[in-house]
Amino acid sequence: MDTLPDLINDDTHLLSIGLNPSLPSVDAGFYFANPRNRFWTALNLSGVFPEPLVPSLESCQHLVDRFHIGFTDLVKRPTAGCKDLKAADYREGSKRLDTMIKDVGAKAVWFHGKLTCQKYVQYSANKNRSIVWGKQPWLLNNNPVFITPNPSPANAAYSLKDISDSYQAMFQQLSLRPAC
Repeated sequence: MDTLPDLINDDTHLLSIGLNPSLPSVDAGFYFANPRNRFWTALNLSGVFPEPLVPSLESCQHLVDRFHIGFTDLVKRPTAGCKDLKAADYREGSKRLDTMIKDVGAKAVWFHGKLTCQKYVQYSANKNRSIVWGKQPWLLNNNPVFITPNPSPANAAYSLKDISDSYQAMFQQLSLRPAC
């Protein structure tokens, strides 16, 4: 199956978790590649990064190497939309993600959208977790968990400003700094 590889390294501080790869992202070979996806624009508008990041594998790798932000998905099976995902996808993805979170040892976990976090929690060992926007009242692997609006073009309920502001608030709480 063609999918996006996890983009992580031994020094991943923040693990970014999308629901699943979009077909345009798999075709392009990098995360958030759909031209209508607002991730890259919101990231640039957050004011955290010293230089503009263009949608590309190089920018993803720059975030991994310089800012210690890794990328993965709850479900690795690409689809045209979340309606095409099944319970088995979430069950398998939650188990894989549990292992990854422990193995990577990231200092924080970032879910793109409440649905991504809800599905993870629903199919993980601890189903009794409340889910709110921003920093969660619970931890994963003893580290903070954040939820920001999904930047997908299918999520029109949140404006570009809402998404950008949520990124900025999360990065400020994490005191995100580039590697030297």
